[in-house]
Amino acid sequence: MGVLPKRKRNTLLLGDDSNALIGLIAINAMAFVIINFIKIGYFLSGLELEAFYRNVLAWLLVPANPESLLNRPWSVFTYMFSHEGVWHMISNMLWLWAFGFILQDLAGNRHLAPLYLYGGWVGAAMFLLTINIFPVLQQAKDSIAPLQGAGAAIMAVAVGTTALAPNYRIFPMLNGGIPLWVLTLVFVLVDYALIASVGAGTAVAHLAGGAVGLLYIRALQRGANWGEWMHQLYHWFFTLFDPKKPNRQQAKQKLHYKAGPVEPFRSKPHVTEQRIDEILDKINTQGYHMLTDEEKEYLKRASNEDL
Repeated sequence: MGVLPKRKRNTLLLGDDSNALIGLIAINAMAFVIINFIKIGYFLSGLELEAFYRNVLAWLLVPANPESLLNRPWSVFTYMFSHEGVWHMISNMLWLWAFGFILQDLAGNRHLAPLYLYGGWVGAAMFLLTINIFPVLQQAKDSIAPLQGAGAAIMAVAVGTTALAPNYRIFPMLNGGIPLWVLTLVFVLVDYALIASVGAGTAVAHLAGGAVGLLYIRALQRGANWGEWMHQLYHWFFTLFDPKKPNRQQAKQKLHYKAGPVEPFRSKPHVTEQRIDEILDKINTQGYHMLTDEEKEYLKRASNEDL
């Protein structure tokens, strides 16, 4: 298709609307900069770094002790955006970019953020449950490092993307490419092997995130969108203090009623750039599979014409 690839290359620009992938990476990057800026301040001030971990970082991470969690309930949200180590941050963002790009390409921009958040929340719950159920871990919970980073959230995105398109191929130059399920299987097996260690809580958290990703996509394929309430809440919050700005549904209704007897769109003999942009915007937000047969045919015809 002649016009579609050109549009897809622009879907991950920073200024694009509803780009969850760029938004998630930006939040992680800003949190990383702030955390390390404070850490550098502690170091240059001659303070012990142990004080930084105790007084700053610990309040952003999920502790192994449920009693400590009661003093920092927000940590079930902040931990999945908190990275202290450089390589920890870089590796997680590369994984997020790889799987998030494929997910948005296949299903639009409305499922990445819900998958990320669901995976992070369930991962935190399973981290606490694992450590406080098994005696061997419960006895050592005071020495177990708190849950840190986007691992569980990214695992949800990885498994969800794979469930959506298991035979999607990456690195096509390598004998036709590697199926996505192979890469995800390696990702899962690494965490599975870590269960028999002191890091069992973190490993189980990651695997639980993956299970959430699988369930989310299976529900979506049956027509249930578990993430829609998040988008509605987000839209409600950011329009709450701007009463003059109509919401999207009101705008659609207003346009419909003013249109009168005029029909929204009919196929025309000549391809128009405006119509192509409308179809590509629909792909960007909802995914290619949501196009009607007429819209797919229109794009096919557009690829053979010079606008």
